[in-house]
Amino acid sequence: MQTRQAAANGLRFSFLEDGPAAGPLVLLLHGFPDNALTWERQIPVLAAAGYRVVAPWLRGYPPTEIPTGGYYDRATLVMDAKALIETLNDGKPCFLVGQDWGAAIGYGLLAAFPELVRRAVILAVPHPGQVRLTLRKSPKHALRSFHWFLFQLPVIPEILCRANGYAFLETLWKLWSAAYDDHAHVAGIRRQMATPGALTASLAYYRAMFGTRHADPALADVRGRLDRKIAVPTRVLCGARDMRKEMLEGQRRWFAGPYAWGTVEGAGHFLHRERPEAVNREILDWFSRDVATVG
Repeated sequence: MQTRQAAANGLRFSFLEDGPAAGPLVLLLHGFPDNALTWERQIPVLAAAGYRVVAPWLRGYPPTEIPTGGYYDRATLVMDAKALIETLNDGKPCFLVGQDWGAAIGYGLLAAFPELVRRAVILAVPHPGQVRLTLRKSPKHALRSFHWFLFQLPVIPEILCRANGYAFLETLWKLWSAAYDDHAHVAGIRRQMATPGALTASLAYYRAMFGTRHADPALADVRGRLDRKIAVPTRVLCGARDMRKEMLEGQRRWFAGPYAWGTVEGAGHFLHRERPEAVNREILDWFSRDVATVG
């Protein structure tokens, strides 16, 4: 597994890479608070199965570049993923796995640029449209997403997150994953967030969620395509201990193509780290159904 860099969408992205150079590309997109190393239990398995695996640190997550005055709205993040596929795979369609913010980006990519993805596995986060519908009716789901609203505040979230060596970030892992036992990985995330600009960049994802004040005005057309019905074959997995699994059946309305969902027993939000063997089996099974896939 090597760490490499590539220019995409005007930024210098760092990414982990493994697997045969001629293998079908699998793009792995991480969430918050996290980084590309979150996929360390998936990368070697996918590489051994013949895939070329790329896991980037997302925009603003060092060692990927932190843009000065850059945008972090979902359309911009989708354009990052699009540009990475075009740069690393010559624009040919790839396989996609996304968790948390990587999932939100994934849904948008599948809707706006379906020609770039062969099959997708989405982890932990329902479709943004389904989330919007649910939050209007469900206080418990609104409470589950309390950090979305907390992070809209100026300054205070930065103060909270930086206190006691970024301990709040580990608190989020404990809240979201009942089987939490990932201290070493989260310690690395806490060190990463201490890089100047990194924490504010990661919070900017949330600050750009509501309205268009923090959105790139040049991407209005892309933004209008993010919630189109998805035709790309997609499997969505959620930890059985994560209440967000309750949304997965209802979100069929956002799909025009093959859609399947399931739960992973004994797992919470970070299911790919809590139950990697089960998640890896699901990913490999879903990708193997592609008529032009490996072997």
